[in-house]
Amino acid sequence: MSTYDTIVIGAGMSGVTAARMLADEGRRVLVLEARDRIGGRMNTDRSAGFPVDLGASWIHGIDDSPLWDLVEALGIPTIEYTVGSFQVGGRPIENFADDGAPMDAAATAQWIADVEEADRLLVQEISASSPGDTYLDVTERALDRSGFTPQRIDEVREFFRHRVEEQCGAWIGDLDAHGLDEDAIDGDEVIFPRGYDELPRRVAAGLDVRLDTAVTRVSRTPDRAVVTTADGEEYDADSVVVTVPLGVLKAGAIEFVPALPDEIAGPIDRLGMGVFNKIFLQFPERFWGEDSYALRALGEAGEHWHSWYDVSAVSGIPTLLTFAAGPFGRRMQDLSDDEIAADALGALRRLYPDAAEPTAQWITRWGQDAYSVGSYSHLAVGSSHHDHDRLAGPVDGVLHFAGEATWGDEPATVGAAFYSGHRAAERILGTAVDLADFAERIRARERSTAS
Repeated sequence: MSTYDTIVIGAGMSGVTAARMLADEGRRVLVLEARDRIGGRMNTDRSAGFPVDLGASWIHGIDDSPLWDLVEALGIPTIEYTVGSFQVGGRPIENFADDGAPMDAAATAQWIADVEEADRLLVQEISASSPGDTYLDVTERALDRSGFTPQRIDEVREFFRHRVEEQCGAWIGDLDAHGLDEDAIDGDEVIFPRGYDELPRRVAAGLDVRLDTAVTRVSRTPDRAVVTTADGEEYDADSVVVTVPLGVLKAGAIEFVPALPDEIAGPIDRLGMGVFNKIFLQFPERFWGEDSYALRALGEAGEHWHSWYDVSAVSGIPTLLTFAAGPFGRRMQDLSDDEIAADALGALRRLYPDAAEPTAQWITRWGQDAYSVGSYSHLAVGSSHHDHDRLAGPVDGVLHFAGEATWGDEPATVGAAFYSGHRAAERILGTAVDLADFAERIRARERSTAS
Protein backbone atom coordinates (compact mmCIF):
# COMPACT_ATOMS: atom_id res chain seq x y z
CA MET A 1 0.00 0.00 0.00
CA SER A 2 1.35 3.44 -1.01
CA THR A 3 1.69 5.86 1.93
CA TYR A 4 1.35 9.66 1.83
CA ASP A 5 1.13 12.52 4.26
CA THR A 6 -2.15 13.68 2.70
CA ILE A 7 -4.48 12.35 0.03
CA VAL A 8 -6.72 14.91 -1.67
CA ILE A 9 -9.84 13.55 -3.35
CA GLY A 10 -10.78 15.77 -6.29
CA ALA A 11 -8.71 18.08 -8.51
CA GLY A 12 -11.08 21.01 -8.68
CA MET A 13 -10.11 24.44 -7.37
CA SER A 14 -10.37 23.51 -3.70
CA GLY A 15 -8.46 20.25 -4.15
CA VAL A 16 -5.52 21.62 -6.11
CA THR A 17 -5.29 24.62 -3.76
CA ALA A 18 -5.03 22.41 -0.66
CA ALA A 19 -2.64 20.01 -2.38
CA ARG A 20 -0.38 22.79 -3.69
CA MET A 21 -0.14 24.48 -0.29
CA LEU A 22 0.68 21.20 1.45
CA ALA A 23 3.23 20.19 -1.19
CA ASP A 24 4.88 23.62 -0.94
CA GLU A 25 5.55 22.84 2.72
CA GLY A 26 7.29 19.59 1.84
CA ARG A 27 4.38 17.25 2.46
CA ARG A 28 4.01 14.14 0.30
CA VAL A 29 0.62 14.65 -1.35
CA LEU A 30 -1.42 12.56 -3.78
CA VAL A 31 -4.45 13.91 -5.64
CA LEU A 32 -7.02 11.38 -6.90
CA GLU A 33 -9.38 12.70 -9.58
CA ALA A 34 -12.24 10.72 -11.13
CA ARG A 35 -12.35 12.83 -14.30
CA ASP A 36 -9.87 12.77 -17.15
CA ARG A 37 -8.92 16.40 -16.52
CA ILE A 38 -8.09 18.92 -13.80
CA GLY A 39 -10.62 21.58 -12.86
CA GLY A 40 -13.78 19.83 -11.70
CA ARG A 41 -16.68 22.19 -12.26
CA MET A 42 -14.26 24.62 -13.92
CA ASN A 43 -14.47 23.03 -17.37
CA THR A 44 -13.25 24.85 -20.48
CA ASP A 45 -13.94 23.43 -23.95
CA ARG A 46 -11.37 24.60 -26.51
CA SER A 47 -12.30 22.24 -29.33
CA ALA A 48 -13.61 25.06 -31.54
CA GLY A 49 -10.35 26.98 -31.37
CA PHE A 50 -11.48 29.34 -28.61
CA PRO A 51 -12.50 28.72 -24.98
CA VAL A 52 -16.06 27.98 -23.91
CA ASP A 53 -16.49 27.79 -20.13
CA LEU A 54 -19.05 25.04 -19.61
CA GLY A 55 -18.78 25.30 -15.84
CA ALA A 56 -17.76 28.30 -13.75
CA SER A 57 -17.36 31.55 -15.71
CA TRP A 58 -17.24 34.53 -13.36
CA ILE A 59 -15.46 36.02 -10.41
CA HIS A 60 -18.43 37.60 -8.69
CA GLY A 61 -17.02 40.80 -7.21
CA ILE A 62 -13.31 41.57 -7.34
CA ASP A 63 -13.11 44.06 -4.47
CA ASP A 64 -11.21 42.63 -1.47
CA SER A 65 -11.16 39.22 -3.20
CA PRO A 66 -8.15 36.96 -2.54
CA LEU A 67 -9.19 34.95 -5.60
CA TRP A 68 -8.91 38.08 -7.74
CA ASP A 69 -5.55 38.83 -6.16
CA LEU A 70 -4.35 35.37 -7.24
CA VAL A 71 -5.62 35.86 -10.79
CA GLU A 72 -3.83 39.21 -11.01
CA ALA A 73 -0.64 37.81 -9.50
CA LEU A 74 -0.57 35.06 -12.13
CA GLY A 75 -1.20 37.54 -14.93
CA ILE A 76 -4.36 35.82 -16.14
CA PRO A 77 -6.33 38.17 -18.45
CA THR A 78 -9.97 38.95 -17.71
CA ILE A 79 -12.87 40.87 -19.25
CA GLU A 80 -15.15 43.02 -17.09
CA TYR A 81 -18.67 41.59 -17.23
CA THR A 82 -20.82 42.81 -14.39
CA VAL A 83 -24.20 41.17 -14.78
CA GLY A 84 -23.38 37.65 -13.67
CA SER A 85 -25.13 38.35 -10.37
CA PHE A 86 -28.48 38.76 -12.18
CA GLN A 87 -28.70 42.51 -11.82
CA VAL A 88 -31.78 44.44 -12.83
CA GLY A 89 -29.85 47.55 -13.88
CA GLY A 90 -26.42 49.12 -13.75
CA ARG A 91 -25.30 47.89 -17.17
CA PRO A 92 -26.89 48.14 -20.66
CA ILE A 93 -29.64 45.49 -20.58
CA GLU A 94 -32.30 45.17 -23.26
CA ASN A 95 -35.58 44.52 -21.41
CA PHE A 96 -38.64 43.10 -23.16
CA ALA A 97 -42.22 43.30 -21.93
CA ASP A 98 -44.69 40.50 -21.36
CA ASP A 99 -45.65 40.42 -25.06
CA GLY A 100 -42.03 40.30 -26.22
CA ALA A 101 -41.92 43.96 -27.29
CA PRO A 102 -38.89 46.05 -26.28
CA MET A 103 -39.47 48.30 -23.28
CA ASP A 104 -38.87 52.02 -23.71
CA ALA A 105 -36.82 54.13 -21.31
CA ALA A 106 -39.78 55.05 -19.11
CA ALA A 107 -40.97 51.46 -18.79
CA THR A 108 -37.43 50.31 -18.03
CA ALA A 109 -37.02 52.96 -15.33
CA GLN A 110 -40.32 51.88 -13.76
CA TRP A 111 -39.22 48.24 -13.87
CA ILE A 112 -35.93 48.97 -12.14
CA ALA A 113 -37.69 51.06 -9.50
CA ASP A 114 -40.21 48.25 -8.91
CA VAL A 115 -37.48 45.68 -8.28
CA GLU A 116 -35.58 48.04 -5.98
CA GLU A 117 -38.74 48.71 -3.93
CA ALA A 118 -39.65 45.02 -3.82
CA ASP A 119 -36.13 44.17 -2.69
CA ARG A 120 -36.34 46.78 0.07
CA LEU A 121 -39.54 45.18 1.33
CA LEU A 122 -38.04 41.73 0.87
CA VAL A 123 -35.14 42.51 3.21
CA GLN A 124 -37.69 43.40 5.89
CA GLU A 125 -39.66 40.21 5.34
CA ILE A 126 -36.54 38.06 5.51
CA SER A 127 -35.55 39.71 8.79
CA ALA A 128 -39.01 38.95 10.20
CA SER A 129 -39.19 35.41 8.82
CA SER A 130 -39.59 32.29 10.95
CA PRO A 131 -37.72 28.97 10.73
CA GLY A 132 -39.15 26.93 7.89
CA ASP A 133 -40.12 29.96 5.79
CA THR A 134 -39.12 29.65 2.15
CA TYR A 135 -37.85 32.32 -0.20
CA LEU A 136 -41.21 32.03 -1.95
CA ASP A 137 -42.99 32.88 1.31
CA VAL A 138 -41.01 36.05 1.93
CA THR A 139 -41.13 37.27 -1.68
CA GLU A 140 -44.92 36.87 -1.74
CA ARG A 141 -45.25 38.83 1.49
CA ALA A 142 -43.09 41.59 0.06
CA LEU A 143 -45.18 41.72 -3.12
CA ASP A 144 -48.40 41.81 -1.09
CA ARG A 145 -47.12 44.99 0.55
CA SER A 146 -45.82 46.59 -2.64
CA GLY A 147 -49.00 48.23 -3.89
CA PHE A 148 -48.03 47.37 -7.47
CA THR A 149 -50.57 46.59 -10.16
CA PRO A 150 -51.17 42.86 -10.82
CA GLN A 151 -49.05 42.93 -13.99
CA ARG A 152 -46.14 44.61 -12.22
CA ILE A 153 -46.40 42.08 -9.39
CA ASP A 154 -46.29 39.23 -11.91
CA GLU A 155 -43.18 40.66 -13.55
CA VAL A 156 -41.31 41.06 -10.25
CA ARG A 157 -42.50 37.64 -9.11
CA GLU A 158 -40.95 36.10 -12.23
CA PHE A 159 -37.77 38.06 -11.63
CA PHE A 160 -37.50 36.74 -8.07
CA ARG A 161 -38.05 33.17 -9.29
CA HIS A 162 -35.43 33.44 -12.00
CA ARG A 163 -32.97 35.13 -9.67
CA VAL A 164 -33.16 32.11 -7.36
CA GLU A 165 -32.75 29.76 -10.32
CA GLU A 166 -29.65 31.56 -11.60
CA GLN A 167 -28.05 32.07 -8.21
CA CYS A 168 -28.93 28.69 -6.66
CA GLY A 169 -30.10 26.34 -9.42
CA ALA A 170 -33.20 25.71 -7.32
CA TRP A 171 -36.97 26.26 -7.22
CA ILE A 172 -37.87 29.35 -5.19
CA GLY A 173 -40.08 27.28 -2.88
CA ASP A 174 -37.19 24.94 -2.02
CA LEU A 175 -34.82 27.73 -0.94
CA ASP A 176 -34.70 28.89 2.66
CA ALA A 177 -35.86 32.47 3.31
CA HIS A 178 -32.22 33.34 4.08
CA GLY A 179 -30.90 31.55 1.00
CA LEU A 180 -29.58 34.67 -0.73
CA ASP A 181 -28.24 36.49 2.32
CA GLU A 182 -24.65 36.07 1.08
CA ASP A 183 -25.47 37.23 -2.43
CA ALA A 184 -23.87 40.68 -2.17
CA ILE A 185 -21.38 41.55 -4.92
CA ASP A 186 -18.53 43.93 -4.10
CA GLY A 187 -17.00 45.50 -7.20
CA ASP A 188 -16.99 44.48 -10.83
CA GLU A 189 -17.38 40.93 -12.06
CA VAL A 190 -15.04 39.40 -14.64
CA ILE A 191 -14.88 36.49 -17.09
CA PHE A 192 -11.87 34.76 -18.65
CA PRO A 193 -11.03 35.12 -22.36
CA ARG A 194 -8.48 32.28 -22.16
CA GLY A 195 -10.81 30.02 -20.17
CA TYR A 196 -11.29 29.81 -16.41
CA ASP A 197 -9.65 26.40 -16.06
CA GLU A 198 -6.26 28.02 -16.67
CA LEU A 199 -6.32 28.90 -12.97
CA PRO A 200 -6.62 25.39 -11.43
CA ARG A 201 -4.31 23.91 -14.08
CA ARG A 202 -1.54 26.37 -13.22
CA VAL A 203 -2.03 25.83 -9.48
CA ALA A 204 -1.84 22.05 -10.02
CA ALA A 205 1.30 22.05 -12.19
CA GLY A 206 3.85 19.63 -10.79
CA LEU A 207 1.51 17.91 -8.34
CA ASP A 208 1.05 14.13 -8.29
CA VAL A 209 -2.46 13.99 -9.80
CA ARG A 210 -3.92 10.62 -10.82
CA LEU A 211 -6.69 11.19 -13.36
CA ASP A 212 -9.45 8.66 -14.19
CA THR A 213 -9.23 7.46 -10.58
CA ALA A 214 -12.57 7.45 -8.78
CA VAL A 215 -12.57 6.97 -5.01
CA THR A 216 -15.21 4.63 -3.64
CA ARG A 217 -14.29 4.26 0.03
CA VAL A 218 -12.51 6.15 2.82
CA SER A 219 -11.75 4.17 5.99
CA ARG A 220 -10.28 5.96 8.99
CA THR A 221 -8.81 5.28 12.39
CA PRO A 222 -8.03 7.94 15.00
CA ASP A 223 -4.68 8.67 13.36
CA ARG A 224 -4.76 7.46 9.74
CA ALA A 225 -7.00 6.80 6.75
CA VAL A 226 -7.09 4.37 3.85
CA VAL A 227 -8.54 5.47 0.51
CA THR A 228 -9.84 2.81 -1.89
CA THR A 229 -10.40 3.47 -5.61
CA ALA A 230 -12.81 1.91 -8.09
CA ASP A 231 -10.05 -0.32 -9.49
CA GLY A 232 -9.28 -1.72 -6.03
CA GLU A 233 -6.10 0.26 -5.33
CA GLU A 234 -5.55 1.38 -1.74
CA TYR A 235 -3.60 4.40 -0.48
CA ASP A 236 -2.69 5.18 3.12
CA ALA A 237 -2.32 8.69 4.56
CA ASP A 238 -2.10 10.66 7.79
CA SER A 239 -4.94 12.88 6.56
CA VAL A 240 -7.48 13.04 3.74
CA VAL A 241 -9.13 16.09 2.18
CA VAL A 242 -12.43 15.29 0.44
CA THR A 243 -13.29 17.96 -2.14
CA VAL A 244 -15.92 16.19 -4.24
CA PRO A 245 -19.10 18.23 -4.89
CA LEU A 246 -21.98 18.10 -2.43
CA GLY A 247 -24.06 16.21 -5.01
CA VAL A 248 -21.58 13.32 -4.94
CA LEU A 249 -21.70 13.21 -1.14
CA LYS A 250 -25.50 13.29 -1.14
CA ALA A 251 -25.57 10.43 -3.66
CA GLY A 252 -23.45 8.27 -1.37
CA ALA A 253 -20.89 7.62 -4.11
CA ILE A 254 -18.12 7.40 -1.50
CA GLU A 255 -18.51 5.04 1.47
CA PHE A 256 -17.10 6.33 4.75
CA VAL A 257 -16.05 3.78 7.35
CA PRO A 258 -16.99 4.34 10.08
CA ALA A 259 -20.00 6.37 8.96
CA LEU A 260 -19.65 10.13 9.10
CA PRO A 261 -20.79 11.67 12.39
CA ASP A 262 -23.97 13.73 12.41
CA GLU A 263 -21.88 16.92 12.54
CA ILE A 264 -20.99 16.17 8.90
CA ALA A 265 -23.80 13.87 7.74
CA GLY A 266 -26.44 16.37 8.91
CA PRO A 267 -25.24 19.26 6.71
CA ILE A 268 -24.83 16.89 3.75
CA ASP A 269 -28.45 15.86 4.14
CA ARG A 270 -29.86 19.33 4.82
CA LEU A 271 -28.06 21.45 2.22
CA GLY A 272 -29.39 21.44 -1.33
CA MET A 273 -27.58 20.82 -4.62
CA GLY A 274 -28.94 22.82 -7.53
CA VAL A 275 -28.89 22.33 -11.28
CA PHE A 276 -27.73 25.17 -13.49
CA ASN A 277 -27.10 24.32 -17.13
CA LYS A 278 -25.61 26.51 -19.83
CA ILE A 279 -26.71 26.88 -23.43
CA PHE A 280 -24.36 28.79 -25.75
CA LEU A 281 -25.74 29.74 -29.16
CA GLN A 282 -23.38 31.20 -31.76
CA PHE A 283 -24.80 33.18 -34.67
CA PRO A 284 -23.57 34.28 -38.12
CA GLU A 285 -24.23 37.92 -37.26
CA ARG A 286 -25.23 40.10 -34.33
CA PHE A 287 -28.93 41.03 -34.19
CA TRP A 288 -29.00 42.60 -30.70
CA GLY A 289 -27.68 45.96 -29.50
CA GLU A 290 -23.98 46.58 -29.99
CA ASP A 291 -23.41 47.71 -26.39
CA SER A 292 -25.88 45.39 -24.66
CA TYR A 293 -24.56 43.12 -21.94
CA ALA A 294 -27.77 41.14 -21.67
CA LEU A 295 -31.26 40.63 -23.06
CA ARG A 296 -34.02 39.95 -20.56
CA ALA A 297 -37.65 38.95 -21.14
CA LEU A 298 -40.16 39.78 -18.42
CA GLY A 299 -43.43 38.08 -17.56
CA GLU A 300 -44.83 35.41 -19.87
CA ALA A 301 -42.23 36.10 -22.56
CA GLY A 302 -39.54 34.94 -20.15
CA GLU A 303 -41.31 32.13 -18.37
CA HIS A 304 -38.53 29.65 -19.13
CA TRP A 305 -35.78 31.26 -21.21
CA HIS A 306 -35.61 34.70 -19.67
CA SER A 307 -32.03 36.03 -19.99
CA TRP A 308 -29.36 35.96 -22.67
CA TYR A 309 -25.84 37.19 -22.00
CA ASP A 310 -23.59 38.50 -24.77
CA VAL A 311 -20.27 36.62 -24.44
CA SER A 312 -19.08 37.40 -27.96
CA ALA A 313 -15.90 39.03 -26.66
CA VAL A 314 -14.39 35.64 -25.81
CA SER A 315 -14.43 34.23 -29.34
CA GLY A 316 -14.98 37.35 -31.45
CA ILE A 317 -18.07 35.63 -32.92
CA PRO A 318 -21.64 36.72 -32.01
CA THR A 319 -22.57 34.44 -29.10
CA LEU A 320 -25.37 34.44 -26.54
CA LEU A 321 -25.38 32.45 -23.32
CA THR A 322 -28.63 31.46 -21.64
CA PHE A 323 -29.43 29.14 -18.74
CA ALA A 324 -31.78 26.33 -17.81
CA ALA A 325 -31.83 26.05 -14.03
CA GLY A 326 -33.83 24.52 -11.21
CA PRO A 327 -36.69 22.16 -12.12
CA PHE A 328 -36.71 23.51 -15.69
CA GLY A 329 -33.02 22.73 -16.00
CA ARG A 330 -33.59 19.17 -14.79
CA ARG A 331 -36.36 18.66 -17.37
CA MET A 332 -34.28 20.08 -20.19
CA GLN A 333 -31.45 17.64 -19.45
CA ASP A 334 -33.56 14.79 -20.77
CA LEU A 335 -33.87 16.35 -24.22
CA SER A 336 -31.35 16.21 -27.05
CA ASP A 337 -29.00 19.12 -27.73
CA ASP A 338 -30.95 20.08 -30.84
CA GLU A 339 -34.27 20.02 -28.97
CA ILE A 340 -32.89 22.23 -26.19
CA ALA A 341 -31.36 24.70 -28.65
CA ALA A 342 -34.58 24.86 -30.67
CA ASP A 343 -36.66 25.54 -27.57
CA ALA A 344 -34.33 28.35 -26.48
CA LEU A 345 -34.22 29.81 -29.99
CA GLY A 346 -38.02 29.82 -30.14
CA ALA A 347 -38.16 31.95 -27.01
CA LEU A 348 -35.44 34.26 -28.35
CA ARG A 349 -37.41 34.77 -31.57
CA ARG A 350 -40.31 36.16 -29.54
CA LEU A 351 -37.96 39.07 -28.90
CA TYR A 352 -36.10 39.02 -32.24
CA PRO A 353 -38.31 37.36 -34.88
CA ASP A 354 -35.55 37.53 -37.50
CA ALA A 355 -32.89 35.81 -35.41
CA ALA A 356 -30.88 33.48 -37.64
CA GLU A 357 -30.26 29.79 -37.04
CA PRO A 358 -27.26 29.25 -34.76
CA THR A 359 -24.04 28.13 -36.39
CA ALA A 360 -22.80 26.35 -33.24
CA GLN A 361 -24.10 25.36 -29.82
CA TRP A 362 -22.73 24.10 -26.49
CA ILE A 363 -25.07 22.56 -23.90
CA THR A 364 -24.34 21.20 -20.42
CA ARG A 365 -26.04 18.60 -18.21
CA TRP A 366 -24.48 19.03 -14.78
CA GLY A 367 -27.33 17.28 -13.01
CA GLN A 368 -26.54 14.10 -14.95
CA ASP A 369 -22.79 14.31 -14.39
CA ALA A 370 -21.81 11.41 -12.11
CA TYR A 371 -18.87 13.36 -10.71
CA SER A 372 -20.87 16.41 -9.63
CA VAL A 373 -24.58 15.37 -9.56
CA GLY A 374 -25.58 19.00 -9.80
CA SER A 375 -24.01 22.40 -10.27
CA TYR A 376 -23.53 23.97 -6.83
CA SER A 377 -24.94 24.04 -3.32
CA HIS A 378 -27.71 26.18 -1.87
CA LEU A 379 -29.48 26.76 1.42
CA ALA A 380 -32.45 24.41 1.24
CA VAL A 381 -35.36 24.78 3.64
CA GLY A 382 -34.32 23.29 6.98
CA SER A 383 -30.64 24.13 6.56
CA SER A 384 -28.70 27.11 7.88
CA HIS A 385 -25.63 29.10 6.92
CA HIS A 386 -23.71 27.29 9.64
CA ASP A 387 -24.24 23.98 7.82
CA HIS A 388 -21.81 25.06 5.10
CA ASP A 389 -18.96 25.62 7.55
CA ARG A 390 -19.84 22.59 9.71
CA LEU A 391 -19.45 20.40 6.64
CA ALA A 392 -15.73 21.25 6.53
CA GLY A 393 -15.04 19.13 9.63
CA PRO A 394 -12.50 17.93 10.58
CA VAL A 395 -13.47 14.40 11.63
CA ASP A 396 -11.18 12.74 14.17
CA GLY A 397 -8.44 15.16 13.13
CA VAL A 398 -7.90 12.95 10.06
CA LEU A 399 -10.69 13.68 7.60
CA HIS A 400 -11.26 17.17 6.18
CA PHE A 401 -13.79 18.48 3.63
CA ALA A 402 -13.36 21.38 1.23
CA GLY A 403 -15.22 22.82 -1.76
CA GLU A 404 -17.75 25.57 -2.38
CA ALA A 405 -20.40 23.83 -0.24
CA THR A 406 -18.14 24.04 2.83
CA TRP A 407 -17.64 27.82 2.80
CA GLY A 408 -20.55 29.72 4.37
CA ASP A 409 -19.59 33.28 3.42
CA GLU A 410 -20.08 32.84 -0.33
CA PRO A 411 -21.01 29.26 -1.26
CA ALA A 412 -21.55 28.24 -4.88
CA THR A 413 -18.52 30.21 -6.11
CA VAL A 414 -14.96 29.51 -7.19
CA GLY A 415 -13.86 31.89 -4.47
CA ALA A 416 -15.48 29.63 -1.88
CA ALA A 417 -13.66 26.62 -3.33
CA PHE A 418 -10.32 28.46 -3.20
CA TYR A 419 -10.77 29.70 0.35
CA SER A 420 -11.93 26.33 1.63
CA GLY A 421 -8.89 24.60 0.14
CA HIS A 422 -6.71 27.20 1.86
CA ARG A 423 -8.49 26.54 5.17
CA ALA A 424 -8.03 22.76 4.89
CA ALA A 425 -4.31 23.15 4.20
CA GLU A 426 -3.85 25.48 7.17
CA ARG A 427 -5.68 23.10 9.48
CA ILE A 428 -3.50 20.17 8.43
CA LEU A 429 -0.29 22.18 8.64
CA GLY A 430 -1.25 23.83 11.89
CA THR A 431 0.07 27.14 10.62
CA ALA A 432 -1.02 30.02 8.40
CA VAL A 433 -0.36 30.01 4.65
CA ASP A 434 0.22 33.48 3.20
CA LEU A 435 -1.66 33.85 -0.07
CA ALA A 436 0.82 36.30 -1.57
CA ASP A 437 3.62 33.82 -0.92
CA PHE A 438 1.44 31.08 -2.41
CA ALA A 439 1.08 33.03 -5.68
CA GLU A 440 4.78 33.88 -5.78
CA ARG A 441 5.74 30.22 -5.42
CA ILE A 442 3.54 29.36 -8.40
CA ARG A 443 5.19 32.09 -10.48
CA ALA A 444 8.68 31.01 -9.40
CA ARG A 445 7.93 27.41 -10.34
CA GLU A 446 6.67 28.51 -13.76
CA ARG A 447 9.79 30.63 -14.36
CA SER A 448 11.99 27.71 -13.37
CA THR A 449 10.16 25.34 -15.71
CA ALA A 450 10.30 27.83 -18.60
CA SER A 451 14.06 28.25 -18.24
